[in-house]
Amino acid sequence: MDRFIFNHNNQQIMKKIITCLLATLGLTTACSQQKTEEVDVFQTKSGKSVTFHALVHASIRIQYDGKEIEIDPVSKLGERTIPYATMPKADYIFVTHEHFDHFDKEAIATLSSDKTKLITNQRCAEMLGKGQAMANGETLRLTDDITVEAVPAYNTTEGHQQFHPKGRDNGFILTIDGLRIYIAGDTEDIPEMADIKNIDIAFLPCNQPYTMTTDQLVRAAKIIKPKVVFPYHYSQTDVSQLPAQLKDEGIEVRIRHYE
Repeated sequence: MDRFIFNHNNQQIMKKIITCLLATLGLTTACSQQKTEEVDVFQTKSGKSVTFHALVHASIRIQYDGKEIEIDPVSKLGERTIPYATMPKADYIFVTHEHFDHFDKEAIATLSSDKTKLITNQRCAEMLGKGQAMANGETLRLTDDITVEAVPAYNTTEGHQQFHPKGRDNGFILTIDGLRIYIAGDTEDIPEMADIKNIDIAFLPCNQPYTMTTDQLVRAAKIIKPKVVFPYHYSQTDVSQLPAQLKDEGIEVRIRHYE
């Protein structure tokens, strides 16, 4: 939320109140548009900045060295709308799988230019009729300092395997100038996580029956051992205890609005 100095900014406060009242009457949307965006900045090995914008649920915007990277862009989810039309065109768009909260043709079209590289799993490439499909285990070099690895993402709990069957969907590991970022996609704490090494930042999903419970997320984090974990895709799951649960592991947990 915005912070105000009440003894100096009374006029601004009154203006904001009037704007919000008008928004309630449907006369303006300015009030809802003033929500503060959550941003996290990390440094690469050569001192460049990688900026993460928490958009919604599983949608992440990454900026690096003048490049725009979009992960699972979705224009609208519930009552939340992401204004992709106001953002720069993407250099790279990654889509983990075809579910509506990850795959949105409208958002992809809005963010795309003739220079945008679209990287998906096989199913999404077929549905779009374009894009470069990656299978689990494949690696792709995008630039001299950016590579991407496609890794498994699937359900293991009995009765849940139909949501994300093994071999269909992707997680992605982005290595940006040495900074290693694991974007897990929709998965549980699968055995293949033991092969994921040297991760600086991990985005781990947390909402059963589709992804992990909080206990599974803790187990996954202990296996992967990232420096920072962002719980994401968590919907109504209570993730507030995760920082305390991973503190003794030396893993920082940052909770953002990835409901």
